[in-house]
Amino acid sequence: MIEQHTASPQRAARIAGVLYLVIIGAGMFAEFFVRSELIVTDEPAVTAANVIAAEGMFRAGIAADLLMIVSDIIVGLIFYVLLRPISQALALLAALFRLAQAAILGINLLNLFIGLELARPVGAAGALGVEQSQALALVFFRAHSVGYALALIFFGVYLFLLGYLILRSGMIPRLLGGLLMLAATGYLVDSFAQVVLPNYSVYAPILTNLVLLPAFTAELLLALWLLVKGVGGRQPQHVVATA
Repeated sequence: MIEQHTASPQRAARIAGVLYLVIIGAGMFAEFFVRSELIVTDEPAVTAANVIAAEGMFRAGIAADLLMIVSDIIVGLIFYVLLRPISQALALLAALFRLAQAAILGINLLNLFIGLELARPVGAAGALGVEQSQALALVFFRAHSVGYALALIFFGVYLFLLGYLILRSGMIPRLLGGLLMLAATGYLVDSFAQVVLPNYSVYAPILTNLVLLPAFTAELLLALWLLVKGVGGRQPQHVVATA
């Protein structure tokens, strides 16, 4: 009976590790292998032609986003259960920020569906004319990009809280907690820059590189650690009983 109870947090941690790898893979596929290849800045006609020619791939990107969002919610719940004995208030606050991010990302997918309909001007969209419809499609694709950045503000706060809780917990190496807090700072700087800088595109390559490397490194290492090692160190009795 004791072995079953003490194994539960480890099992939960490994599930979180698997789902975190799903989140990373699905998110990168949708953002970097689909949308970045099909959507061309300031080229409505080219973008519309790309999206229609590869509609199956475009929809696969949306499906990958949905898989990422569902996994996000589950991972947020698991971390809440594992870390609430450290600070229930902070663990709950972190979970709420991750849930807010997931909600924004889910609603934001509507921009992609609307853009897809406008990219092929038929039916109601056909009344706008080809050029106007394609230009409006690009507006919705850009709106999705901005919505993604807004969601990452909430995720950045979540990641900072998660890193802080990991630093205090002793269940996961403190180095990972510090790396997560560094990655969170990058997310916040880049996302707020997109909101407040009219000429963000000038700084985008620099900011993107500053965010991607620490974020990818920290989150991938966390996922692998959870998958291979689980949680160690002190495991509060409350975690064992709840998990």
